[in-house]
Amino acid sequence: MTTFQFQPRWKEELVCIGPGGEFVLDFPMGVPSVYVPTEHAWAQSAPAWARELWPVFKAELEAWCEEHNVQFFLDGSAKCYGVVAKA
Repeated sequence: MTTFQFQPRWKEELVCIGPGGEFVLDFPMGVPSVYVPTEHAWAQSAPAWARELWPVFKAELEAWCEEHNVQFFLDGSAKCYGVVAKA
């Protein structure tokens, strides 16, 4: 079982659901690709509950991208947004 689940959403967003809630990454659909914050950028924009999960998140999202023919890009300007904590 994985720690994270990934759900594409219209408006070119990828919803990332984890143990503490969810957040969104940019997911352009012209050429399906996802822009992931670098480890440094992740530490600054990821929700607090996810910050220590960077290696798990990256590995699981890379596997998801490969399975779904989605290009994976590490981008220092990428950010997590739309953070929703589990109640």
